[in-house]
Order: sequence, then C-alpha cells, then structure tokens
Amino acid sequence: MGDAEFLIEALAGQLRELLTRRGIADPALVGIHTGGVWIAERLRRRLGILTPLGQMDIAFYRDDFSRIGVHPQVRPSELPFDVDDRHIVLIDDVLYTGRTIRAALNELFDYGRPASVLLAVLVDRGGREVPIEANAIGTRLELPSGDQIQLSGPDPLQLHLRTT
Repeated sequence: MGDAEFLIEALAGQLRELLTRRGIADPALVGIHTGGVWIAERLRRRLGILTPLGQMDIAFYRDDFSRIGVHPQVRPSELPFDVDDRHIVLIDDVLYTGRTIRAALNELFDYGRPASVLLAVLVDRGGREVPIEANAIGTRLELPSGDQIQLSGPDPLQLHLRTT
C-alpha cells in the first residue's frame, strides 16, 4: 500500500481540529505498541505537544491472553505523566475488532481517571466486535475478514495489505 506519512498528516489535521473544538491545549498522547507509538511520535511533533509521550503494551490486558499465552516481546508500559484529570489521546495503527482498544482503556484506567480519552487511528478497517469508534481517522478501508493490514517501520512507515 505504501507510505503512511500522508495518512498521518490527515490524522494530525483532524486531531488538531478536534482538540481546538474541545478546548484541549496540551493533551497527553499514548501510543499502543508498536505501530501506535510510531504514529504518536509523529503526531506529537506535528501538533507541537509538549507533554512526554506515553507508551502502552496491552499484552496482559487482552481478553485472549489465556489462549495466546505470554508474548515474548512484551514491553513495559510507560506513562510519564499523571493520568488523573488529563485529556488523553490514545493512538493505534489499525482499528479492527475494537478489542485492542478495550484492553488499552482497561490498562489506562488502572493508572488513574483521565478527564477524557480520544481515540486516533491511522486505519479504520471496520469489523467491530466491541462498540468502539475512533474520533480521528487517517483513512477507512473495507476489507474482507481474512485480509490484514499491517504497519511496518519506524523509518519509513509503510502500510502492507495481505489478502487471502
């Protein structure tokens, strides 16, 4: 599919407009490992956000953890700011079933009670199993359930479509 930078630019524009409309001056960005972190780093620069970037690995919060077991690449989550009463923007690369975001919200609320949580994703591919919707989206794609879209990176960021 190619270079993802133009989608990040579109996502940054939507996010900037949304934050302005809601009167949120310096939100905390939290990227979900790994693609969400790569996107969050770029959004932080484009939006001029001063708060340090948060990173989450939601492996232990997944609802299929007992089936998939311990993932060998689990990284610690790092939220270098107080979550209580902060406006948070949760960022991921691909929104599909909604289960990853549900897990991320569970982990985020273990750190505290944010004032609000917005969701920004590079690609919304439909197919929700949980009622979760993104507030800002780089692009929407309708894909058959067996197809996958994956982000590789970090430099350059590339989207790859794998069809069945």
